[in-house]
Formats: sequence, C-alpha cells, structure tokens
Amino acid sequence: MQASVQKDAGKATIKLAGRFDFNTHREFRAAYEPLIADSTLRSVVVDFAGVDYLDSSALGMLLMLRDKMGGASKEVALTGVRGNVKQVLDIANFGKLFQIA
Repeated sequence: MQASVQKDAGKATIKLAGRFDFNTHREFRAAYEPLIADSTLRSVVVDFAGVDYLDSSALGMLLMLRDKMGGASKEVALTGVRGNVKQVLDIANFGKLFQIA
C-alpha cells in the first residue's frame, strides 16, 4: 500500500492505494501521526478510491486513527469507499463510527 497526505484549508486527505492490511501499519501510522499535532487541521479524510482490499487489522488501524484524532479534536471521514472495501466496512458497522462517502 502507498499512502500520501495532502493538506488544504484545515483538512488533510490521506490517499491510500493498494492492499490495506497488517503489513502496511507502519506506513499508515507514519502518514497520520504528524497530523495529530497539527493545530491548523480540523478534519482528516481517508481516501479509499485506490484501495481494493482491507482486512480486520486495517479496521483496527482506522479505529486507532479515530481515537487519536478524536483526542486532538479532529474529525475523521472515509471517502472513495466501493466494492469489497465498502462491504467490509458495512459488515463492521463503521457507518456508525465514521462519516462515509
């Protein structure tokens, strides 16, 4: 998986591409950790448009992201969700925890 971060007007977007699984936890954490202390940001969006697979460890990583950003008073939303990724997030009831578009 590849992760890139773009910042614009108080919002950071983490664009993911490839498989989002346990093997990518370091890269995902490296993408979001600098955002926690950034006082100019109010929200973080995780863009799943390039993700074709995620597993239960990816769900755990998203929950960790939500907790850390919530502690820093930042909202987290998921976007670009489709196909199998959408199915997994729906089964896990992530629509109750995240704004999903």
